[in-house]
Amino acid sequence: MVKIPAYYMDLTGQKYGRLTVIEKAIPHITPKGRKIYMWKCICDCGNETVVSTSGLRGKQVQSCGCLQRERVHEAIFDDISGKRFGRLVAVSPMKKGKIFYWKCKCDCGNTAEVLPQHLKRGLIKSCGCLRTDVSAQKNKKHGMSKTRIYKEWKGIKERCFNKNSNAFKNYGERGITVCTEWLGENGFENFYKWAFSNGYSDGLTIERKNVNGNYCPENCCWIPLPQQALNTRSNVILEYNGESKPLAQWAKEYGINYAVFHARVRRYGWSIERALHEPVRPY
Repeated sequence: MVKIPAYYMDLTGQKYGRLTVIEKAIPHITPKGRKIYMWKCICDCGNETVVSTSGLRGKQVQSCGCLQRERVHEAIFDDISGKRFGRLVAVSPMKKGKIFYWKCKCDCGNTAEVLPQHLKRGLIKSCGCLRTDVSAQKNKKHGMSKTRIYKEWKGIKERCFNKNSNAFKNYGERGITVCTEWLGENGFENFYKWAFSNGYSDGLTIERKNVNGNYCPENCCWIPLPQQALNTRSNVILEYNGESKPLAQWAKEYGINYAVFHARVRRYGWSIERALHEPVRPY
């Protein structure tokens, strides 16, 4: 559908709400030089007004202002005493300057002064306690957002689902995900119960037993952070004397510099026994 530019439109004779378009008016020029096309209109009440094309076609303006005044007048002078609006019950009308309010009694015991149109349109439903209660309810869910275990739970979701995370390429991009039990509305509570049933403490970090597996109770455990570094895809597992350990762990146990040991095994192709036991020549 081709959009017709405003300067080609002819709205003469068309009716928008209480307004009937009479003729095109002088365009309004904004401070930035933008031209806004205006229309002279007559209202059903007999008054004339000038409205922009977007104001008419977007139904933002439907009268010369009389419609809004009638709504406000009706809201002010309509007797709503004793009527309930959410947690508020209208008690009596009152005036401050030129503005009318309704004094209301809230279920919590406080009083509030509210514009009548706000009551009728449902914009205000309490003295303010409703918003506080909703906010408290949200924060009351577990109250552990600043704890380390919550950060661990949040971290595994970030790695698996947040494409902006630096770790996403090593987790989510590889298809690693989080089980449904640890997601959703009760995801953290379920994760919390599993963690403390399986030896969690603040000095430990979550580890997947199978580095290619998902985050789920069957594939996860708690280990010290230094130990986690040994269980990565980049680690080289070596077998010596019937035991299989990462290259870094062999180097640590035999007191040999890791870089030297790594070069001997990976670059020069030495046997593990020779690489571990042959003295390192001084530079």
